[in-house]
Amino acid sequence: MSFELTKGLLDRIRGDVADGRDSSVEALLSELHPADVAAILDRLNEDEARYIYRLLEPETAAEVILELDEDRREGLLESLTSKEIAEDLLEHIDSDDAADVMSELPVEKQREVISHMDDEEQKEDIRELLTYEEGTAGALMAKEVVKVQADRNVTQAIFEMRQQAQEVEHVYTIYVVDQDDRFVGLLPLKDILFSAESTRTPVRDICQTDISTITPDESAEDAIAMMKKYDMAVLPVVDEDGKLLGRITFDDVMDVMTEEAEEDYQLASGISEDVDVRDKPWVQIRARLPWLLIGIAGGILSSRIISMYEVDLRIDPTMAFFMPLIAATGGNVGVQSSAIVVQGLASGDLQNVRLGPRLWKESKVAVMNALICGGLIFLVNFLLDQSQALTYTVSVALFTVIITAAFFGTLTPLVMDKLKVDPALATGPFVTTLNDIFGLLTYFTVGHLMYGHFHG
Repeated sequence: MSFELTKGLLDRIRGDVADGRDSSVEALLSELHPADVAAILDRLNEDEARYIYRLLEPETAAEVILELDEDRREGLLESLTSKEIAEDLLEHIDSDDAADVMSELPVEKQREVISHMDDEEQKEDIRELLTYEEGTAGALMAKEVVKVQADRNVTQAIFEMRQQAQEVEHVYTIYVVDQDDRFVGLLPLKDILFSAESTRTPVRDICQTDISTITPDESAEDAIAMMKKYDMAVLPVVDEDGKLLGRITFDDVMDVMTEEAEEDYQLASGISEDVDVRDKPWVQIRARLPWLLIGIAGGILSSRIISMYEVDLRIDPTMAFFMPLIAATGGNVGVQSSAIVVQGLASGDLQNVRLGPRLWKESKVAVMNALICGGLIFLVNFLLDQSQALTYTVSVALFTVIITAAFFGTLTPLVMDKLKVDPALATGPFVTTLNDIFGLLTYFTVGHLMYGHFHG
């Protein structure tokens, strides 16, 4: 049954908290998934969220804090002591999640938390994971794996798996290594079941060896592309010598893909930081104002272009009627072209694709669209009995603007990608403003030439 967070439920929880009815709150939350509990805490004020969080069982509390909004999680972590974080939180989550939580703490508190941890192996795992930069495969990696040596037989492998599985919450597959801990392959649980009758069969003979791997310093985007391409549920992470370091699972990749999609959407909308409706006004202003200023600068430049051709507008004021058409069409074409390129870059389809062929392909599409749109507006103006000068001006300008907008929309994200700038910026105000300016400049330049020809 799906969970629905209603105002009535929130009011009931707030009332229970205010009156100190802990048993009622505990009974309600015990029936919910940790993600649903997190959704409730995100809607409460900070004091109420802290109160309820301390009522949760340690295992549930650890899962809930991973599901919380970043700001709410930060507030809860500040309210916990270093010992509580070490013993009641990190002890109940995987190493990759533990490293993510630790990365949100000040350096001094990180040291305090580690000093309270009893498990030396867990300490080393977290220290190692914290060394990897954000956006790398190593930062996504978890150290918990169930592994067996390749020279073990099935019976020995099952015995070793049972011992290790007690320390690993989710077992997706078995990792096969050699005596030096170098990765050999994967052993799906299904193959273990079907090999149960041949208990003396060496694991090496039944494991899958044609498995792609990734090193921890490669990018998270590479990990996503690899798992998508080969339809992998897990991706082994190895060092330069091939030794198994850990694994990346599909849920780790989904989190990154969701974050990137949200970031790209905001960038395309002209928002330069990760913000949401709960952020303080000054944070939202800081994220949105720069692109608004760029738009204003573009508008000022556009107005200057219009003023330069004031004489042409006096000759035929109806030219002004088609200015929005030219600007809007150029902006739409540019955004369409850049969106396709950005999508291709994100999915990896445009990796190693040469610039020339990509521009040529987009140019062919642009020419066909320009011919259709330019011809259509020519026919409309002809039927409306507009002047020849205006009819040809609008049609030729629209044709030119569509082609140039497609060119800029394709080229801009490709150049940004080469310069290591997020190409999602190209689908937002940047390309739109650029095409508005160039579209008006083209329109009035063509108009100046046409009116000079027909009235010269």
